[in-house]
Amino acid sequence: MTQPGTPNPPMSEQDEAPASSSPRASVPPAGPVSLRLFARTDVGQVREHNEDNFLVADLTRRSRGLLEGNRSGTVGIHGNIFAVCDGMGGAAAGEIASQLAVDIIFERMMDALDPNRALQRDELARRLVRAVESAGLRIFQEAKADRTRRGMGTTVTAAALMDDHLFLAQVGDSRGYILRGDTLAQVTRDQSLVNQLIEAGQLTEEEAETFEHNNIILQALGTADTVQVDLTFVELRRGDVLLLCSDGLSGMVRFEEIREVLRTCPEPLDACKALTERANQAGGHDNITVIIVQFDGDGLRSAASDGEALRYRKYTLPEEAVDQVSTEPTRRHAIGSGVIAGHASGAPPALGDQLVLAPHGAASNAWHERGGHSLEEERIDIPGTHIPTWVVVLLVVGVIAILGATAFLFLR
Repeated sequence: MTQPGTPNPPMSEQDEAPASSSPRASVPPAGPVSLRLFARTDVGQVREHNEDNFLVADLTRRSRGLLEGNRSGTVGIHGNIFAVCDGMGGAAAGEIASQLAVDIIFERMMDALDPNRALQRDELARRLVRAVESAGLRIFQEAKADRTRRGMGTTVTAAALMDDHLFLAQVGDSRGYILRGDTLAQVTRDQSLVNQLIEAGQLTEEEAETFEHNNIILQALGTADTVQVDLTFVELRRGDVLLLCSDGLSGMVRFEEIREVLRTCPEPLDACKALTERANQAGGHDNITVIIVQFDGDGLRSAASDGEALRYRKYTLPEEAVDQVSTEPTRRHAIGSGVIAGHASGAPPALGDQLVLAPHGAASNAWHERGGHSLEEERIDIPGTHIPTWVVVLLVVGVIAILGATAFLFLR
């Protein structure tokens, strides 16, 4: 749900591609980048179970979770990954989808890392996009194979850190914010119907507060076999604070309250607790998940030396070499008219439930391109008939002949 009073930043031509000072060319200051973090998830005041999940991992140390050693330290040669997933689908399917997402994203980010070679920015960003795509495909396959999980899906907002660059991969309406000094900026864009209407000028921020379809998101992992991952980036500065959250926080706590908590709480643990409590005090209509990461170290420029304002900035990955993509599987991009999907059974959605405006007829209304991001995932074989037609005909004729001979013997 789009937070009243905090619409996504307007799109401009400059947002579509890196600025003239390309992030690939920028060289961070020499020195380490350090971080301190904490994460928390809460069921809220209304839901019976928690369908949210989060991921906090140090890829260099191959360590995941909120162990003491992961809460603070120096960014290594393979970077760090943080993600918030908000599941949907009814029964236990939502929490299965969000758990699958964080597990698969972590596994794909860890795949074939060379312990002696540092990842480059584009490598990390490409891994992030592919990890999210793989998670979406796997959840879709699981839902297709198990009737009890039909309609399950999850949003994801994932952030991967390499030197002073933070890459964000977005599917759905969970959010990423950066606090720099006293300024808080949303650096992701909600993929929701209400936000699209606001950006198109068809809905005001005030009308969005009571808009009856504010639980409809435009895509989620698992509701189709492909997703369009929105890849953005932030050039971090010393003292920056990252907040990733599900809409259980952004939909219940106002922008200024979030900013004030992040500005006044020096410890990530205290900030996570304060934000969760405020969401519950406001009604706690949905599950609440927050990740807070504070950045510091000589490897980051000071905020005072940077005159550029925080904003939503898309990151365009360079084309891969032909020999790298020629053997990759064909990537399918679904198109077509939209239908509401992602809610289990025919029951009406509960308060806070999300619906997905998913592509209709994805299999038939698809186009193909070579290259793109490979989905290195096993496919589920759906049982079917693979016997040649002529064999089937012979079998049918044989059965009819046997039945005819049997009837002739009984009628003699």
